[in-house]
Amino acid sequence: MGSQASEQERRARKAIEALARAETGRLLGALVRDIRDFQLAEDCLQDAMESALAHWSRNGLPSAPAGWVLQTARRKAIDRFRRARNFERKAEEYGRLIELDQRTVDSDEPPLIPDERLQLIFTCCHPALDSKTRVALTLRTLCGLTTREIARAFLDATEAMAQRLVRARHKITKAGIPFEIPEPEHWAERLNSVLSVIYLIFNEGYSATEGPELLRQDLCLEAIRLGRLMLELAPGDAECEGLLALMLLNHSRAEARLDDQGGMIALDNQDRSLWNRDEIAKGCALLDQALERACPGLFQLQAAVSALHAQAASHRDTGWSEIALLYGAMHRLSPNPVYLLNRAVAVSYAAGADEAWAALGALEAELCDYQPFHAAKADFQRRMDRPEAARLSYQRAIELSNNESEKAFLQSRMASLGVQV
Repeated sequence: MGSQASEQERRARKAIEALARAETGRLLGALVRDIRDFQLAEDCLQDAMESALAHWSRNGLPSAPAGWVLQTARRKAIDRFRRARNFERKAEEYGRLIELDQRTVDSDEPPLIPDERLQLIFTCCHPALDSKTRVALTLRTLCGLTTREIARAFLDATEAMAQRLVRARHKITKAGIPFEIPEPEHWAERLNSVLSVIYLIFNEGYSATEGPELLRQDLCLEAIRLGRLMLELAPGDAECEGLLALMLLNHSRAEARLDDQGGMIALDNQDRSLWNRDEIAKGCALLDQALERACPGLFQLQAAVSALHAQAASHRDTGWSEIALLYGAMHRLSPNPVYLLNRAVAVSYAAGADEAWAALGALEAELCDYQPFHAAKADFQRRMDRPEAARLSYQRAIELSNNESEKAFLQSRMASLGVQV
């Protein structure tokens, strides 16, 4: 009996983890819309997930797990409203939740979960919050990234990022920031942040920060869907076109990035016949359309890099010098050491690792805790025939990685050095 109960709990935990990864954004969007209190919505969703573990471990999984969690979260909010001192001020939200809950009970069907993710992105990207906070809050909310993962992406301390996120949630609630897509005349102050968030959602799907898998197709496809929706909302916007082009061009390589066991395949070893030519054609057409508007931006420049990769017959034939120039232009437009890192890598393929070594070394202080820096450094050292130094750099990159597929790839590269440990 005990082993059966533990197996049921294991299944419940696995289901909740999968639900949290796939549905957090949609569930939280529905709750924020109903409750109109960002922090309370997040707290109630967390409470509902904990209740799910207890109930599903005893009784098995419900027929509609996401609907079960949404209904439970709404009931948690109802309970909190009843106990709140300021109940009268929450009466409208309380009434709405009661109505939704009663409708579900009467119909005996799991509640429908509206897709409110774009509204949630616009809420998180309100101009009352600084640009860094907007992006961080949305990554935490929509992608379910941990505070540690987000802090690493911004090269910040985890504690400082946690405090930033708490302040942001309180500010949204206290300022009464509306949960809605604003009128187009108010977009200018939010649009760049919204596009950045959508791309970072895609990036997390394309190269997952944590977990066993390198590629999370659910996040990639969700970001592409949001990118298309943004282009419908802002037709003719060059950066919206550039973003969608970038995501399509990168996603075109998805099938070639993993082997049959889910292992990572480096760009130079990918079977280019597996690249999705339809996505490449659509991405390049969008990029051409954006560039004709003569309003260059970061997403267009990044899409141009991806287009050079997509159109090259081989890794060797790629326009590495042009890519180096594009990364230099990105850094001038928005100074970022990661652009300089990518530029150094491009220069190493255009002119040799020895030629780019000094540029790479100049970034070490800023990127000392950034995993891709150490992976690039190891690759430079491998190509410069410095196997012992490369081994140490690979070890540091492996230490900084939390993705099992990525770690396995780095370990195989390190093993290929033939250096005795």
